[in-house]
Amino acid sequence: MDVELAKPFIKAAVDVLSTMAGITPLAGKPFVKKNNSAHGDVTGIIGFTGDKKGSIALTFTKLCAVTIVKNMLGDDIQDIVEDVQDAVGELTNMISGQARAGLVSKGMTLQGSTPSVIMGDNHTISHMSKSPIMAIPFKTDNGSFTIEFCFE
Repeated sequence: MDVELAKPFIKAAVDVLSTMAGITPLAGKPFVKKNNSAHGDVTGIIGFTGDKKGSIALTFTKLCAVTIVKNMLGDDIQDIVEDVQDAVGELTNMISGQARAGLVSKGMTLQGSTPSVIMGDNHTISHMSKSPIMAIPFKTDNGSFTIEFCFE
C-alpha cells in the first residue's frame, strides 16, 4: 500500500477538526491494519465508487467524540448520543470529501455514499474492499481517533 495515499487523509483530518472543533490532531505513523476491530467507540464509514471502489472509516474514542461535539456545538447539546452520531457522520463526510478531493491530484476520482455511524464497545468495521486496510492513528489532548481506508 502506498503511504503517499495517507497524506490527503491526514491533511483533511487536521484541516476539518481544527476548523470545526478547534482541535489540532497529531497524526501517527500509518500502518496496514490486520483485523476488523475498531480502535474506538464510535465509527463513521463511507463507501465510495469511481476510479476505485472502497471505503473510508473514522473511529473515535468516547472522550474524543464527546469533546469534538462539545467544541462544535458549545452548550447546545440536546442528546449526547444523537449529537455524537450526527457529528461523527458529518465529520466523516467532510474529512472524506476533502481527502477525496486531495486524491484527484494522485489520479483518483471517487464519489462517496452517505455515511453510516456505528456505536458501541468492541464493534467491528466491515470495509467495502478485501484489499489491505491502511490505518492512520491520531492523538488529541482529549483522546484519539483513527482513519482507515482501503481501495480495490
